Amino acid sequence: MTSTGNSVLRPRVIAIPQRGGETTAYEFGPTDRPVDIVFSHANGFNARTYRSILEPLTDALRVIMVDQRGHGLSRLPADASLPRDSWRDVGDDLTAVIDALELENAILAGHSMGGASSLLAAAARPDRVRALALFDPVIMSPEVISGMDRAAMNDSPLAVGARKRRPAFASKAAAVEAYRGRGAFRSWSEAMLVDYVQDGFADTPAGDVALTCAPAWEASNFTAQGHEAYSAFDAVNMPIRILRAEIGSTCRLEGPEPILTRSGKVRVEVVSGTSHFLPMERPDLVVEVLRSL
Repeated sequence: MTSTGNSVLRPRVIAIPQRGGETTAYEFGPTDRPVDIVFSHANGFNARTYRSILEPLTDALRVIMVDQRGHGLSRLPADASLPRDSWRDVGDDLTAVIDALELENAILAGHSMGGASSLLAAAARPDRVRALALFDPVIMSPEVISGMDRAAMNDSPLAVGARKRRPAFASKAAAVEAYRGRGAFRSWSEAMLVDYVQDGFADTPAGDVALTCAPAWEASNFTAQGHEAYSAFDAVNMPIRILRAEIGSTCRLEGPEPILTRSGKVRVEVVSGTSHFLPMERPDLVVEVLRSL
């Protein structure tokens, strides 16, 4: 963490009792201006993961990074044994955050699941959101959603892989060492990895550290795909920038994409050479898009 200036992280607890309790966030940037950007993270990660990516914005903009339910330091209930068929719950959580902070004219931004929850929240509060910036958001067409086999989703490679994640390490340093340069973290900088582990693991009574996003909860997010992003597009009339990964994108804008683009509401760009971890691989573009909005 930087120790001086606007880049100092300021932890926040945001009470949203109508959603079951409190969630947590980090804020940085000037305190003498309204919140400019609310950023939401991908499934399995946490708000702090994106600190080094968003830090360059804090010379002039006030940024809040929010922990979603079941991730990071969030105190909202996350019971994976209860049935979930969509991400409407995390979208409603973010809507409640918008209300609790009394945001006006803010940009909602997010990566993967965070992009989808930002879109859902913008559709619920279009009068409070000025623009959307979505980085390889999880968006599927209505046809794909209606044809989903829910039982098959439970056995999808992503869900199975999440359930098999190693839940604990001897220390946070050991977790960093185990992840460095491997799997999903191959394209991450050291700062991003260290920030992820900082809030991605918590001390346990046994003396080790355990994942703050339980493997079962991460898996439930992979299987709960019944929300309809396309109807959310119809509910908003604001600038929308979408950066899609070139390799393995989760942003499926088949069919209506040309209509959305012609409407002037949505600008979709494929970023050459990037994977689903586009924000980690091209943080410069994240900063550029958010400044432009």
